[in-house]
Amino acid sequence: MEHIKLDIEKSLGFVTKKEVFKFEEESKKHLISLQKGTGKGNDYVGWVELPSQISEKDLNDLEATANSLKERIEVLVVIGIGGSYLGAKAVNDALANNFDHLSPNENPIVLYAGQNISEDYLFELMQVLKEVEFGICVISKSGTTTEPAIAFRLLKELLEKNVGKEEARERIVAITDESKGALRSLAEQENYKTFVISDNVGGRYSVLTPVGLLPIAVAGHNIKELVKGAQSMQNYSVAAAFDENPALLYAATRNALYAKGKGIEILANYNPKLHNIGEWWKQLYGESEGKENKGIFPASVDLTSDLHSMGQYIQEGQRNIFETVISIAQSNHSVLIPEDKNNLDKLNYLAGKHVDQVNKMAELGTQLAHVDGGVPNLRIELPRLNEFYLGELLYFFELACGVSGYILDVNPFDQPGVEAYKSNMFALLEKPGFEEASKKIKERL
Repeated sequence: MEHIKLDIEKSLGFVTKKEVFKFEEESKKHLISLQKGTGKGNDYVGWVELPSQISEKDLNDLEATANSLKERIEVLVVIGIGGSYLGAKAVNDALANNFDHLSPNENPIVLYAGQNISEDYLFELMQVLKEVEFGICVISKSGTTTEPAIAFRLLKELLEKNVGKEEARERIVAITDESKGALRSLAEQENYKTFVISDNVGGRYSVLTPVGLLPIAVAGHNIKELVKGAQSMQNYSVAAAFDENPALLYAATRNALYAKGKGIEILANYNPKLHNIGEWWKQLYGESEGKENKGIFPASVDLTSDLHSMGQYIQEGQRNIFETVISIAQSNHSVLIPEDKNNLDKLNYLAGKHVDQVNKMAELGTQLAHVDGGVPNLRIELPRLNEFYLGELLYFFELACGVSGYILDVNPFDQPGVEAYKSNMFALLEKPGFEEASKKIKERL
C-alpha cells in the first residue's frame, strides 16, 4: 500500500537529525495520550478513532441524503463558519474541475454562507439564489453562532418564499447537536433531516464527520474513498516506526525548528486546487497551537504564482520561517508543450515535455533556492490528487497537530481566544445580557 510521504532532508542543514529525534519518545507518548484520551482537552479527541468507527450504514445514509438533495436542487448552500465549512470547501475544491462554474455539471454547485457578515456578499448570494433551485445544509452545534445564524435566517426565509414551507423542509439538512440547542429544536419542530456533530469532535477536526462528508457527497465526490484514505493513515500511524511515521516526524521536525527560532511555517502548494487545503490547515494549526503566547504562525502560498509576489520575502526576508511543500507526484491529465517553428518565446527547449515536468522542476529549483536562502524545507508527497490520498492527508495533518500541540504543552482542542471578539461585538450591538459590558465598551470609545 502506497502512502503519502514526508521528506525532511532539506531541513537537516538547520536542525540536526539528533535534534529531531530528541522528540521521538515524547511524540510516541503523546500519540498514546491521544488514542487513550488521557491528555489535555481529552473531551475532544473523538476524531482520533473516527475513521475506523464510521460505519457503512453511516456512509450510505449520507450518500442517500446527498442523492435526495441532488434530485431537487441545482445549488447547495453550506452555512457554517470555521471548521463547519473549511474542510468541505478544501476537499471539494481539491477534487473539482478548475472550471466547474463554466461547465455543465450533473452535480449541484456548492456555495458557502455564514462564514462572514458581509451585507454585499449575502445580498449578491440571495440575488443568485432567486434564480435557481437551491437547498441548505446548515451546520452549527448551538444554532446561535452569529454569522451562520444570520445567514440561515435570511436563506431559510428566501427558500420558503421560493418553494413553500413543505418543499423547503425537504431541501434543508441540519447538522447539529444530538439533543440540545436552537438548531436542534428548530430541526425537530420543522422535521428537517439531521445529522449529529459529536460532542467529542471539535469543529476544526470535523471534516470526516457529516459536517464535511455531506457537502462533499453532494458535490459528487467519493466519501467512502476519502474515509478509506483516513483509515489507511490511522492504521499506518499506529504501526510505523518513528522515522517512517509522517505524522510523528512532522510534529517533531516542526517543533525542532520552532526551538531554533523558526516561528512561521509557510504551507506551499504547486497546484491551485490545493489553495483551500492551506486555508483549512491554517485554522487547524493556528487555532490549536496559538495560545499561552506560544505556537508556530501558519501561513500559506500558492506556487508558482506567489513566487512573483511573496517569493521575494521567502527568499530574502527575515529568517524566522520554514516551508512545508505539498507535492502531487502524478498529475491527472496530460498536456504536452508543442514545437513552434519561429520560437520567438525561446521555449522550443521545452517542446515535447509535459507541463507537469516544468512544474516539478520549478518546485525543485525553488526548494533549493529557498534552502540556500536560509529557509528549511519539508516536503509532503501525495501519489495522486484523489479522494483516498486527500483522506490520508487530512488525517495526517490532524494527528500531527494533536501531537505537536502536546509537545508545546498547550490544549490543542480549545479556542478561548475566539470568544474575545464575540464579547466585544455583542456589547457593541447591545445584545440582551451584555448591558454592563456595553456601557464599559462605549466609555472606551
